[in-house]
Amino acid sequence: MPRLHSRTPYRLSSAAVSLVPTSSSRSIQTRGLAKVAMSDSEEHHFESKADAGASKTYPQQAGTIRKNGYIVIKNRPCKVVEVSTSKTGKHGHAKCHFVAIDVFNGKKLEDIVPSSHNCDVPHVNRTEYQLIDISEDGFVSLLTESGSTKDDLKLPTDDLLLGQIKAGFAEGKDLVVTVMSAMGEEQICALKDVGPK
Repeated sequence: MPRLHSRTPYRLSSAAVSLVPTSSSRSIQTRGLAKVAMSDSEEHHFESKADAGASKTYPQQAGTIRKNGYIVIKNRPCKVVEVSTSKTGKHGHAKCHFVAIDVFNGKKLEDIVPSSHNCDVPHVNRTEYQLIDISEDGFVSLLTESGSTKDDLKLPTDDLLLGQIKAGFAEGKDLVVTVMSAMGEEQICALKDVGPK
């Protein structure tokens, strides 16, 4: 290895592990690498979507979540049906025990979280649409407020609600369905009978 003189500054090269003397100019000596600069004239175009960058959940302190609120348990949006808080020892955290029901499939889930910690809470939205048609493969055609149709939803799995929708549609009634959406999923959750067409 060459001896380093105190007057000549040396810098490690990014191309090879060897010492390269630096010159007074700003150029860096490298072996086999070309310097690539991005021009300022390049423009970036991004497609904008309605929910671009919107988070599916938001944090909330576990101790502030109450009964009938929402919480994410095992990556599923749930409605809280029971909350109990247990006080622990002298230096321990109080813990919240959540019993919740999945808003889409009705399964019961439980979780225990220290009350000072944050939990994920889903953004839950309800939107009403007028029912236009029911296809043979179980998909519904809904009329949006803007006048366009929404055809990507299936009939609900709840037997009672499914029976009410099919019976009302067969009678020729004007039906308005409520669609619940949370964490990228959507499902018909309620029915409103507006009257005959």
